[in-house]
Amino acid sequence: MITLALAGKPNCGKSTFFKAATLADAEIANYPFTTIDANHGVAYLRAPCPCTGLELPGGATTCGHCTDGVRFIPINLIDVAGLVPDAHLGRGLGNQFLDHLRQADAIIHVVDGSGSTDAEGNPVGPGEHDPEEDIAFLPYEMTMWVHGILDKHWAKLMRQSVQRGFSLHAAIAEVLAGLSITSEDVAAAVRETGVDLGHADEAALITFCGALLARAKPMLAVANKADLAPDALLARLAEHGVPPATAAGELALRNAAKAGLITYLPGDPSFVVVDPAALSKAQVAGLESLRGAMTRLGGTGVQAALNRAVFELLNQIVVYPVEDETHFMDGRGRILPDAFLMPTGATARELAFAVHTDIGKGFLYAVDARTRMRIRDTQPLKNGDIIRIVSAAK
Repeated sequence: MITLALAGKPNCGKSTFFKAATLADAEIANYPFTTIDANHGVAYLRAPCPCTGLELPGGATTCGHCTDGVRFIPINLIDVAGLVPDAHLGRGLGNQFLDHLRQADAIIHVVDGSGSTDAEGNPVGPGEHDPEEDIAFLPYEMTMWVHGILDKHWAKLMRQSVQRGFSLHAAIAEVLAGLSITSEDVAAAVRETGVDLGHADEAALITFCGALLARAKPMLAVANKADLAPDALLARLAEHGVPPATAAGELALRNAAKAGLITYLPGDPSFVVVDPAALSKAQVAGLESLRGAMTRLGGTGVQAALNRAVFELLNQIVVYPVEDETHFMDGRGRILPDAFLMPTGATARELAFAVHTDIGKGFLYAVDARTRMRIRDTQPLKNGDIIRIVSAAK
């Protein structure tokens, strides 16, 4: 299962974001280092369910695995301790924090878009700190962390590559294997930066590490607390590709929906109050204030950030394997029960291996359930495909 990590400086709203996305227990407070040990939970991606528009068996109007035509697909989410300047040198919870990021496929960099906390997460007056300064902060700290790891091994790597003819690319990948870095990643970073690793000085090596990290741990910055930020500031952040979010608003909506006060699906642009007469004046005022913020921001931004991290940064698509392409069912008679995340360009054969290794080994052919046509085992799958896999495996 794909894993995302929430990272950033202390007191920027990571734990609120985590709790909003997972509804898991997480301590939330207005001071640095609320999170000491990483929190782990399950969040969900939002995607249109393919059952909409299909002629389902038995007169069914839905597959039973979606809500109003919306499919929610689980992913792992990690909320790690806050990062302070020079964390790569061990300041704060530095190395402990950075080590937690080894598990992540991609990182959501939570930035305090309101400017109400300084570089170390201490509360200041609204707008007293420029959040633009925080955007490059996390990539820098992580780049220097990776550089530190390589630097410790660099002399040995160079000797081995010269004296024993070892591949320097492979040797670097082996040292950084814990970050899921491959020889291909190393080669791509070399091509991108033009760095000659055999004669690289410190500055060139840092540049190379930055490019390598961007490939191995792609990152999306999100301006949290955007409901407290002026439009001009949000516009400046948007110029850097940083979308707005209000994790506190998302958490309030999910709790209200859980209590039956509103109808709301994560990622909706607004919500509907179930029974206005059942709400107190304070609840009405709070919900209307939140509705205004959602109108201004285009939603709360939490679900959008999760989706963007997986579907854009990691280039994933959603594919639905079935055993009966005529009725879109599995072997137990369930309609479209499974949704698999696959990398863009993945083939039916690769989907077979994702379902089960034995099914992949016994792969014979695949069928597009919508067209009832066989597809080549080398043909890339499309987002939303419903695929029957025919395998010799039982």
